[in-house]
Amino acid sequence: MTVIAVTGHMDLTESSVPLVREALAELLAEHTADGGLTGVSCIAEGADSVFADAVLALGGELVAVVPSADYRRNKVEPDHAEEFDRLSRAAVEVVVMPYATADREAYEAANAELVRRADRLFAVWDGRPGNGRGGTATTVADARAAGVPVTVVWPDGAARRSG
Repeated sequence: MTVIAVTGHMDLTESSVPLVREALAELLAEHTADGGLTGVSCIAEGADSVFADAVLALGGELVAVVPSADYRRNKVEPDHAEEFDRLSRAAVEVVVMPYATADREAYEAANAELVRRADRLFAVWDGRPGNGRGGTATTVADARAAGVPVTVVWPDGAARRSG
């Protein structure tokens, strides 16, 4: 069974979501023939949730990694809450990192858990440097340093709301 984790931008534009979804589905389909697929995701808004949905659509298993005990209550925006809950229920395992509060340290630990579990990391990433530890760029660097192969997924036409 192949275990693929995801890291990626939360602020994909609305028109980017179908582009990213299609690219992820194609890449994930390549890994379903070797005995199954497990996707590991923090199921945050944006790339994480798009990836989780693509894994489930292909009949794969989802492992959700939640950065802290208060993450759902204090960090999940109301417009993402229903999707977060749906993906949490669909996961075969929900790992809540041992932090009471969602902060930079909790995000770094969650990303380290993604990398630790992964045979490969998909990065829905525009390639730009990050703005501190705990984000997509850092997770890509950490995976590469750990010898985990990274596939950057940034289809033509993809964009971020902040960029």
